[in-house]
Amino acid sequence: MIDKTAQNDAIAINEIQLILAEKRTTLSVMRTGIAVLALPLSVMSVLVATSKLYDIFHVLHFLIPLGILSVSLIVLSFYLIIRSLARLKHYEKLIHKIKLKHNLIAEFID
Repeated sequence: MIDKTAQNDAIAINEIQLILAEKRTTLSVMRTGIAVLALPLSVMSVLVATSKLYDIFHVLHFLIPLGILSVSLIVLSFYLIIRSLARLKHYEKLIHKIKLKHNLIAEFID
C-alpha cells in the first residue's frame, strides 16, 4: 500500500504534467497568432512595393475588401497572442501554487 505523501506527490506530478500540456497548447496558439499577423503585413508590403505599377483609385474596389480582411486578421492575431500571454501567466501561477504545497517537487521545477 502506498503512503499518503507518495500518493500526494504522484497526484501533484500529474497535475503539473497536465498544466505543462496546456501550456504547450497555449504556446501553439501564440505561434499561430504570430503567423496570422505575418500574413497581412507581408501582403501590405507587396502592395507598397508595387504601388508604382497601379493607380490606387482604379483598384480601390480590390483594396477596400483587402484592407478589411487585413484588419480583421490583425485583430484576430492580437486576440490570440494576448489571450495566450494571459493563459501562460495563469498556468505559471498554478504551477507556483503546486510548488508551494509540495516541497519535494519544488526543487525540480524552476
